[in-house]
Amino acid sequence: MQVWTWIRKRPWTGLAVGLAGAITILFGSVMLAEPRLDRHWVDNLSRMPKVELSRGSFSLDHVTDWSYSDTAPKTKGARSFANTFDELRNVWFVVEPQPGQPYAAHTLILFEFGGDRIVGLTVEARLEEGETYDAVQGALNKFELSYVWSTARDLLTRRVTMLHKQIYVYPLQLDETQKRTFLRALIEQTVDVSTHARFYNTITSNCTNELAKVAGLGWHYSWVLTGYSPQRLYDLKLIPGATFEAAQARALLTTPVASWNAMEAPEFDRALLTELRSRSS
Repeated sequence: MQVWTWIRKRPWTGLAVGLAGAITILFGSVMLAEPRLDRHWVDNLSRMPKVELSRGSFSLDHVTDWSYSDTAPKTKGARSFANTFDELRNVWFVVEPQPGQPYAAHTLILFEFGGDRIVGLTVEARLEEGETYDAVQGALNKFELSYVWSTARDLLTRRVTMLHKQIYVYPLQLDETQKRTFLRALIEQTVDVSTHARFYNTITSNCTNELAKVAGLGWHYSWVLTGYSPQRLYDLKLIPGATFEAAQARALLTTPVASWNAMEAPEFDRALLTELRSRSS
């Protein structure tokens, strides 16, 4: 009763104390949460690849290769991918903007190898069955982190055909050492994340700043407001073009990708690289 009387006499102070208590409980639960590797994950995030890595080569066992209709997955396949670091040719930065939200986008990476072969990486909030992504919950240790390697066909047609999103594919200007170092570091991160659970975090460990940290790019707000990340890479001279607008227009690949939806993965790789080369010549 005395507490209630004190609160009635000091309503704003009581409100502040209550709010502080709620925040303490919330962040206490966040700090005490522990990430796990053994939950019931959604299908497309259920497996990270088994990796074999040597000084000059690598292999990824379980590279997802799904195909899609305009409403759902059609097939749920997987491949293995092996190559040498010397065969790495180019690196491409893919951006999937969120409609009506210029500050938000999903980003991912494609690696091109000799023989017109591509493998890609998407860093994701690892959802459990029945969960949907939420950016606020993503900042509060709600989701684990996953590194999923996939074919270019899987990554791009999923977004264009099934999710009905736009996609932009930007070439990255990296020297040979930078390309190989970046790829090796991401493969090493894949091993770490697949064996030592970590939380995804909207602010500190999202699809873009995981890539930026590995690349050693330093902090920038566009690694959090990820829709601005291609502009930042252009400003760093990592994306070529006379202007950013010209680079952005050249990178828009939604329509061609939609037309390749029925292709198998190797044919898709060849079509994609032919288109990218024609746009950069």
